Amino acid sequence: MERNEKFFESYKPEDTFEFGRKIGERAQGGIVFTLLGDLGVGKTVFSKGLAAGLGITEQVSSPTFTILQIYEEGRLPLYHFDVYRIGDISEMDEIGYEDYFYGEGVCLVEWADLIEEILPENHIRITISKDLQKGFDYRKILVEDKGMGD
Repeated sequence: MERNEKFFESYKPEDTFEFGRKIGERAQGGIVFTLLGDLGVGKTVFSKGLAAGLGITEQVSSPTFTILQIYEEGRLPLYHFDVYRIGDISEMDEIGYEDYFYGEGVCLVEWADLIEEILPENHIRITISKDLQKGFDYRKILVEDKGMGD
């Protein structure tokens, strides 16, 4: 199976936000986005942009301590997971993750590599990384289509 990969270069946080917004505008129900990257790389900025693209005006923050934040005011619901503090995969069962992963809304899962074994086969992986040689605010955003449309 051939993977579809694209990348975007961001030179400031506003670029990362705008890229997320464009993805949110095109997002359809039932899609799962996984979001990977080190602390401080701009995952929350991207998340805010994606939410804006879905028409969500509510303040979006990383749900680090609650694991799941639900936003229902946009054209599609956004289920924003941050699994950084997941100690055991069974915690995802307790949340009822399948209802969200396979539901009608849009899922965004930060630190998704920690729960890789339960991710849907079809998802879009977004990896944000720094390259300090290109500047302090530079980010490379890699988008990989994991089985969607294949």
